[in-house]
Amino acid sequence: MFLTYCAYGALIICLVGIGYRMGRWLVLPLGPEAEDTALAKRALGALGAVAKALLQPRGLIALLRTLLMEVILQIHILRQDPRRWVMHMALFYGMLLLLLMHVFDDRITARLFPDYASTLNPFMFLRDLLGVLVMVGVIIAWVRRRADRTLRRTTRGADHWLLVLLSGIILTGAALEAVQIISPTLFDEMVVDYMDSNDPEEIAPLKAYWAAKFDVAFAPMPSTDDPELLDEGRSLHEEYCAVCHSRPGSAVLSYPLALALKPFSARITDIGLETALRYAHYLIGCLALALLPFSKSFHLVSTPFSLVSRALGSAATDRPVNRPTRRALGLDACTHCGVCTLHCAVGPIFQVIPNSDILPSEKLHSVARMAAGRSSAHAQARLSEGSFICTACGRCTAWCPSGIDLQDMWAASISDLNRSGYPQVHGWMRRHSAPQWAEILKTCPDTSGEQAPLRETPLRLTDNPDTFWACVQCSTCTNVCPVVAVSEDPLRDLELTPQQVMNLMRLQLKETAIGSRMVWDCVTCYKCQEHCPQGVRVADVLYELRNEACRRLTPAVQASDPGSEQHILATDSGAQKNGA
Repeated sequence: MFLTYCAYGALIICLVGIGYRMGRWLVLPLGPEAEDTALAKRALGALGAVAKALLQPRGLIALLRTLLMEVILQIHILRQDPRRWVMHMALFYGMLLLLLMHVFDDRITARLFPDYASTLNPFMFLRDLLGVLVMVGVIIAWVRRRADRTLRRTTRGADHWLLVLLSGIILTGAALEAVQIISPTLFDEMVVDYMDSNDPEEIAPLKAYWAAKFDVAFAPMPSTDDPELLDEGRSLHEEYCAVCHSRPGSAVLSYPLALALKPFSARITDIGLETALRYAHYLIGCLALALLPFSKSFHLVSTPFSLVSRALGSAATDRPVNRPTRRALGLDACTHCGVCTLHCAVGPIFQVIPNSDILPSEKLHSVARMAAGRSSAHAQARLSEGSFICTACGRCTAWCPSGIDLQDMWAASISDLNRSGYPQVHGWMRRHSAPQWAEILKTCPDTSGEQAPLRETPLRLTDNPDTFWACVQCSTCTNVCPVVAVSEDPLRDLELTPQQVMNLMRLQLKETAIGSRMVWDCVTCYKCQEHCPQGVRVADVLYELRNEACRRLTPAVQASDPGSEQHILATDSGAQKNGA
């Protein structure tokens, strides 16, 4: 009765949790459209867009194709990584079929097969085979995350706990079945229920047959050398037991374990291991069911919705009223598989700047926390830094197996960061003019060369006079610059032109050049460098100045503007260095 209450309680928690998580798709604010969209409008907009798409033949075909190819067969994962496809299929279909034919066997399997019994083949064999499939998926998932350095570095506790829960369900189930195979107590109960006899002499032949063929660990063990006794036992077995019992050798997962435990059967009975395993198996299963809506397992529900949403196309996703809903859905659809991070164009920058929000899979987690209102000022500053390093190349969206439009997600989160006071670097650069930044930088000298011996520190372009000696101030770089061309007033918008930046560098006025807006508005198209008649590396110089500014202006902004995001990041960096 206790286990029944636990199962129903876990089911109620699961259903309520799923309803809550799906309801958040309509209320979670992400992007500028979310502020002007009421709950009812978002709900009606989403339903109307889906209905409109399904009423079109193309939309219905796209839905059916997605359900078959991407949700059921997961072909998109097979094309990307066959090993990961095997892992997904083993975990998903192994657990799904165990749920249908084992957990709900009385309601589903027994109705499909009138002669069903859990101890008959092929059901016993299939149950253990499915358990093996799940464990194969768990092993592949664990090895995959340990073998790849990037995945190993970004794996969270939630990723491990899911594997632990799945392993716990399968291993306790296999151990329980193994103990039941060798249990003489269950044999005695079966005899009472089906033979209705307590006569030891009448039961002795069946007992000998089950000791020989079913590996029951009786104490003391009956003789199994008498052929006549075994023949009589086989007749009793066929009369009373064969209708619902097959030999346990086909239990490919639990039978080897039963043979290993057989010498300890008396001890197992004394300590009540069978009861303990039964409670552990059911309680771990109930825990997994109750946690499904509140863990990464929820992608079993959200990912199909995300894939279908992508398949329905523009009719269901392009209208502004539906974008916040699809973004919220995408946050829940993420499986934290790490594929986007593995293919991220700027992922290697994480090795230089240890901010995990540079990596798409980690950045999406921070975006979800920000949208839910659970993000601190420090976390938003880190998210801002990671977001503005992104080049919006779209590779993460193209590789995402869950169908999440990550490019749209980044654009929406950047918009929210800007409105929350965390602008891009060129945003807070406009707080001061180039001469003002030059004065600020004088209080924060460049100390990058102090990190290594002088012989190991390469001479940078901006520190080498030979870089600029050939510049004749012909203004060719300024004339071909597209940033200058689109500016109505370069002096106001850019402060300095590329030609003037080079001149300042010739005069060794690097601090003034670093603080100019031209350095930050440069699009690195390399036209200036390609057209320079003297071969001056103009674009490379501007790029190096930008990188040096990021490094040096962190403490500079901390000194000039204590409330800025750079102050938060610098303070955190200093705390880490000091062991705080």
